[in-house]
Amino acid sequence: MNSHDSVSVNGETQVLAVILDLDGTLLDTESATRGILQEFLAKYGIQVDKEREANKRIGMTLKDSAASIVKDYDLQLTPDQFINEIMPIYHEKWKQVGPLPGANRLIRHLYEQGVPFALASNSLQEYIDAKISVQEGWKECFSVIVGSDQVKSGKPSPDIFIEAAKRLGIDAVHCLVIEDSMVGVKAAKSAKMKVVAIPSQKEADCSTLADSVLNSLLEFQPELWDLPEFDDWIENALPIEPIYMNTLYRNDSVHELTEDAASSLPDQVSGVYFGWAVASALETFKVVVGIGWHLRSYTATRKIQICIIDGDCNHASDLEMELTLVGFIRGLNSTEITSVAVEIREEDKSIASASLDLPMFIHHSCMASRL
Repeated sequence: MNSHDSVSVNGETQVLAVILDLDGTLLDTESATRGILQEFLAKYGIQVDKEREANKRIGMTLKDSAASIVKDYDLQLTPDQFINEIMPIYHEKWKQVGPLPGANRLIRHLYEQGVPFALASNSLQEYIDAKISVQEGWKECFSVIVGSDQVKSGKPSPDIFIEAAKRLGIDAVHCLVIEDSMVGVKAAKSAKMKVVAIPSQKEADCSTLADSVLNSLLEFQPELWDLPEFDDWIENALPIEPIYMNTLYRNDSVHELTEDAASSLPDQVSGVYFGWAVASALETFKVVVGIGWHLRSYTATRKIQICIIDGDCNHASDLEMELTLVGFIRGLNSTEITSVAVEIREEDKSIASASLDLPMFIHHSCMASRL
């Protein structure tokens, strides 16, 4: 173990390693597996309790989750039988799971900079392997992977994180954890580690315990933790893996067009982006898009604001549009997070307009027009 008392320039205990959660932090597992339990219960003539499922089982180990479901729905199955029946369905869906925005970027950056980092998940080891095997390069990048079946207790016990630090050869107090759930944040704090939380709306309460809270991995700044900073910004724009949306544009606002009325975007897509919009008349526009949440009492709904920066907004009103977002400008400030709409500034428009003239982004324009 690295036992010396490393201290950063700001007097804080220095971060020497990073430990990453998997589901909801790096992978958009929820979007790909949404509806599996509903379909499963329908075979037994049981309706899923959507309100209960929306908040109850995030971060649970597989065994705890299975026992809870069997009990809640009075299934005539043992937890093990339930697992054996439902897990093959999950295995098929995991093949469709994509990385959350910023996940590939962070993993590649830590690996290339030689920062020790590990993967620590409440999933079983074999399920972790199944999920990351379809993500190019991930398995090779992680030198340490710890599942809940490799320790005495899963999260919120600190065992997983303590074991990950041990295998990295770094004292727990020198580790930074990036998590999305309350059980994960509790586990990391119990292990005496620093925690950055990037929660979904369902897990917003974990922000009360975390050392730092972000809305997206794209907002993560390693240099704030004395880690090597990213060097992939082009002026004031960050190239991202494309985000695709089918939308209806009306009165400067965007309404998603999805089959089941649920947002196609992961919760952690937040901030001001830019890209291309292809209208139903096959016109292509440069756009700036602000994405956040409208918080009302106990509910949260998507707020999506759009500004067409090289065309007539009135001409484009009430049009179905296919958006291809290719760059990130900034996260939302505290006022924008709580306001009804996301403010798109003149500076945002200037950054987007200049960036979209660069060859790397013009290529995406050509691709978008063929969609």
